[in-house]
Amino acid sequence: MNTSPAAHEQPAPAPAAEAGVLAPEAAAPDAPAVVGRTDPGRRTAHLALAAALACGVVGSTVVLYAASRTWSHGVAVTGGGSLPVHATGSQTTALPGALALVGLAALVAVFAVRRIGRYVVSALLALSGLGAAVVALSRRGDHGALNAAAATATSLAHATAARTTVTFWPVAAAVGGLLLLVAGVLALVWGSRWPAMSGRYERAGGAAGPRGRAPKPIDPERSEDLWKALDRGEDPTGA
Repeated sequence: MNTSPAAHEQPAPAPAAEAGVLAPEAAAPDAPAVVGRTDPGRRTAHLALAAALACGVVGSTVVLYAASRTWSHGVAVTGGGSLPVHATGSQTTALPGALALVGLAALVAVFAVRRIGRYVVSALLALSGLGAAVVALSRRGDHGALNAAAATATSLAHATAARTTVTFWPVAAAVGGLLLLVAGVLALVWGSRWPAMSGRYERAGGAAGPRGRAPKPIDPERSEDLWKALDRGEDPTGA
């Protein structure tokens, strides 16, 4: 018995689309490839933040420590010989230490303000560092405090110190001031991209809590509810 060639032909397999399976190319022909990338500007802003914090803390610490050290020393000549005298940085001038404290406070305040306020505080930080450096260098050769120490040691009102020398601590204070200046410049350039302190007490809408939900009623008999209300910035007494 003759069989036709069509009988021996195998049925062609169903296309992937008919079988309910989509090829990867057909499923998402235009799907973009996911590539892990970081924003270079954001990374630079984070590095600038770390550098500003380091420069600000180290700079203010150096200025304050240098102000407590001996800036100049000499001898007070008396009828019976000579007496050694010295003057510290804070005795020579109190401005570098005061400006270092102002700069440290401005460094903290940078994260508590936004927009124009951040630029103003950053400028104050930079000016504090610049002022501390200029004052430390300009008063480096001032022997007024040393002469006052000589007058005290000899009990003579017009006594002056002789053989005076200046230590390296005024230069160290100037270096600390320059570090504060660098912190201020970094804050001026990159401060707008730095994070700010949490505004948990800036409650929009008055009564809405996190995610738009109203907070639970406060039970004055439960200390836990009272602490949670204080944490949200509310008055638990209801006054």
